[in-house]
Amino acid sequence: MLIKLTGGKIYDPANKVRGEVRDIYVENGRIVAAKPDARPDHTYDVKGRVVMAGAIDPHTHIGGGKMTIARMLLPEDHRSDPVTRTKLTRAGSGRSVPSTLVTGYRYAEMGYTACFEPAMLAANARQAHMEMGDTPMVDKGAFVMLGSDDYFLRQLAGKQDFEVIKDYVAWTMHAAQAIAVKVVNPGGISAFKFNQRKLDLDEEHVYYHVTPRQIILTLARALEELGVVHALHIHGCNLGIPGNIESTLDTIRAAEGLRIHMTHTQFLSYGTEGDKKFSSGAARLAELVSKTPNVSIDVGQVLFGQTCTASGDSMRQFAIGKSAHPKKPVIMDIECDAGCGVVPIRYRDKSFVNAMQWVIGLETFLLFDDPWRMFLTTDHPNGAPFFFYPHLIRLLMDKGFRDDALQKINPDAQAQASLLKSLTREYTLDEIAILTRAGPAKSLGLADRGHLGLGAAGDITVYEDKADREAMFATPEYVFKGGELVVKKGKIVKVVQGATHVMRPDYDRSIEKPLNDYFDRFHTMRMENFKLSDDEIVRGDNGAIVVQPTRPRA
Repeated sequence: MLIKLTGGKIYDPANKVRGEVRDIYVENGRIVAAKPDARPDHTYDVKGRVVMAGAIDPHTHIGGGKMTIARMLLPEDHRSDPVTRTKLTRAGSGRSVPSTLVTGYRYAEMGYTACFEPAMLAANARQAHMEMGDTPMVDKGAFVMLGSDDYFLRQLAGKQDFEVIKDYVAWTMHAAQAIAVKVVNPGGISAFKFNQRKLDLDEEHVYYHVTPRQIILTLARALEELGVVHALHIHGCNLGIPGNIESTLDTIRAAEGLRIHMTHTQFLSYGTEGDKKFSSGAARLAELVSKTPNVSIDVGQVLFGQTCTASGDSMRQFAIGKSAHPKKPVIMDIECDAGCGVVPIRYRDKSFVNAMQWVIGLETFLLFDDPWRMFLTTDHPNGAPFFFYPHLIRLLMDKGFRDDALQKINPDAQAQASLLKSLTREYTLDEIAILTRAGPAKSLGLADRGHLGLGAAGDITVYEDKADREAMFATPEYVFKGGELVVKKGKIVKVVQGATHVMRPDYDRSIEKPLNDYFDRFHTMRMENFKLSDDEIVRGDNGAIVVQPTRPRA
């Protein structure tokens, strides 16, 4: 099938196209060269419209145990926003923690065609992939968690040969069907089990006697040598603690030139200045990251309203449990390898701390000037639900709107937000396309996503060019997935199933002998059952597996 989009204003930063009027042809799901003499099956007149690739969310919690717990924990969240069955879509519910079906529908209705779960525990990969497989409309992928798992910490403590550690990292990616690796509070989830209540960058784990610095360097080096495209995804030490900007800056310096991605940095950029001993470290973060080309970041913007924090960082979730709203946090241990904390939260604009979190995130966006190394996220649902993205985009693109919002927050936070007030930057459509399309695709190694060049997947979003950018990005005129029209004027017109993206670096299969012995001694499942097969992902209409190529070692 051949379709043609005529006369749109194309924003395709990966191919240096910035608002040029062009036609786009899509044949059999791929963008192809112009065919002036061809007779398309469908032609869409998009004159005056803004045309971008389908949006990509590189960090959104959409599958796995923590989300299941959050959904069970918050029946009131589901009662508040039921979605009825239609001729095309099935019923669902949930606002801050929507069900799998509703998640896929809402992402597509907003112009997103790919989403990546950033914290999949290997022991729970089967459930995470089943939930992602049940999420329609979008491509998926997941980052497997390492760095607090017992086997890895034993390897590090026992000073095992680096090649063997590297084999374990690659084996885990294969077993969990992952596209990348994330470390959450390096070593801290494990340390919490031994009654440590904090673990700074150079502080030793009380049992294994290794430090977060050693964990980060080992994992970052392993991924570099294995050719994994996405850098080590780091949820740093001391999340949410005033003064944690020091740990964050030290972590960036500790990478020693290795590629790293610092995630939801808003939660890790707190200073201790001012009468309340809580201030913004955004300027210091932006300054250092600007000088450190091996580092990329995402923000994890806080926006006001009810949501639910869900994280593998049981140490930090335990600490914020007293702030839960409603008062029903869950903190749990998982096998030998990790933990989980689910804490419902209501961010209030009149709260000094919440207002400062809002300020710090926006300052980070506006101060850091390389959109290719920064991605637009709310760390769904931790900072806000993902469908707040259009509101966030307007805050970034419209200084007047931002200044009006600033006048409504806690007055003490306003007094500390003189830097935010002075920032005149307004994001352009080209920069938004980088933040939400081209940048994440490049970072994740999705060579045929995030752009509109020849051979790219026919994932395309068309917007009416409205002055109100929130209204514009909330309701696309058209969304195409693989060249098929799936959304029209913000409503689902066809339900499709996206692919699962994985990366499979090479490793020495002999690692499985000691691993098998370890599983027999310590785990509640056998090693062979731990591994997730292709057939478990590709079942029925659950789409396909796309194996992304590894990068050549520098």
